[in-house]
Amino acid sequence: MDMEGELEALMTRYQAGDFAAARALIERLSPRLHSFFGAQTGKRADADDMLQDAWLRIHRVRRTYRAGRPLLPWVYAIARRVRVDHYRIAVRTATREQQFEEMNAAAPDTTCEVQRVEELAELLAPLPASQREVLELLKVAGMSLEEVAQATSSSVGSVKQKVHRAYERLRRTVGLMESNRRHSEVEP
Repeated sequence: MDMEGELEALMTRYQAGDFAAARALIERLSPRLHSFFGAQTGKRADADDMLQDAWLRIHRVRRTYRAGRPLLPWVYAIARRVRVDHYRIAVRTATREQQFEEMNAAAPDTTCEVQRVEELAELLAPLPASQREVLELLKVAGMSLEEVAQATSSSVGSVKQKVHRAYERLRRTVGLMESNRRHSEVEP
């Protein structure tokens, strides 16, 4: 029996619950898979992790292997998926760590931002809740009219109307504030 035929027979026995066949399959394929993973990372620990993940996945999906079909392409398809997933996780982790380090290094003074948020909240306070909500979603969260309409279970026209009314009310409020400020400057 050739090597591929022997591996296929071991896999078929493994599917049937023969864990001695599983052990033999692991012993025969692990060095190849470890080399496959090590070629990408160059780190033994990463290759070890990917090998373990690959065998866990193979174990979980062993029923999907079709007897009589070549085993190695099936195994390497899983291994490629493990390698891609490992790469994605590594990139995400590195990006998050870099962002965290940059945040700590920059540590901006947020008192000005807090003051602006408080001023905005004070300015929007007199608005009805529905108008305040659409303005916050549009201008603070940066959503589009369609997204705001979907988020508030409204039509785009209704959102536009609420925004227009909110702007009108804010103009009057700001106008009154300016007028009061001017009057207080003139009076001794």
